[in-house]
Amino acid sequence: MGNVSNKINQPQFTYSFFLPQYWPVWFGVGCLYLVTLLPLSVLRKLAVVNTFLLKKLAIKRVHIARVNIEKCFPDWSQDKRDELLEHNLRVAGMALFETAMGWWWPDRRLSPLLEIEGQEHIEKVLAQGKGAFVMSIHNMNLEVSCRLLGMYQPSVAFYRPHNNPLMDYLQYRGRARSNKYLIDKRSSKALIEALSDGELCVYLPDQDYGRRGSHFIPFFAVDSTATLSACLMFPRRSGAVPIMLSTQYTATGYKLKFYPPMPDFAEQEDIEALTELNAKIESMVLEQPESYLWMHKRFKTRPDGEASFY
Repeated sequence: MGNVSNKINQPQFTYSFFLPQYWPVWFGVGCLYLVTLLPLSVLRKLAVVNTFLLKKLAIKRVHIARVNIEKCFPDWSQDKRDELLEHNLRVAGMALFETAMGWWWPDRRLSPLLEIEGQEHIEKVLAQGKGAFVMSIHNMNLEVSCRLLGMYQPSVAFYRPHNNPLMDYLQYRGRARSNKYLIDKRSSKALIEALSDGELCVYLPDQDYGRRGSHFIPFFAVDSTATLSACLMFPRRSGAVPIMLSTQYTATGYKLKFYPPMPDFAEQEDIEALTELNAKIESMVLEQPESYLWMHKRFKTRPDGEASFY
């Protein structure tokens, strides 16, 4: 781990963060920190305000979520799709607080919220002495769940550096609080080295990053969905064992749900493997569909000649 982590360019604190240009960030972060001193039950009630603002100020994102749900579930009734969208927006309203919880709450506040299902699956992988290539899905509670994962088993993950240097510093420090370190998403080699060193590394394969390096694979009712082949490259080059993870809500907190390892995943042909992957992601989403990140343009990249969904 040390050989790789020494190569990671971790954002560093600088006194320039006290300049006036960063004061709005400090103010917003400070207000959020103070709010999240409140109990979880109160935060869940306050999240209604965030949901209201989301509907008024993030109209494009709400539209994207509506389109995605319609494309994925054309056989559902309109009432059922509308109900899912409404529930998803309520979950999204809580996500801001969950980010702050993941970044700043002490372990004593978070540990009682953690539940683990399928613990035997991840322990089986780790016992082999190989890297664990953990593929998670984009559920809304991912920020707090990654912190909880680190409390159970410190991990390494990809991340996208923030354009604002102060936010990048805060984001990195928050996400790495109980984990080992983060890797810029453009540094594939560093993630391969971490997996080769036997680390548990988290990767999210369920977003649209464009045509390059992707295959068009069915996802729910959309026959052609750009699906990254990089999730095959990492276990192929490192020998790590792929395993799926879903971060879910419970009545009292959050659940990390591990699924059986996929030892033959990387041995298959790309199309076959990615078709299996998307089918697994579908079943994971359907376990708690309101938790999924429907606001991402999952179907942004279309085959030649096909009009944009959005």
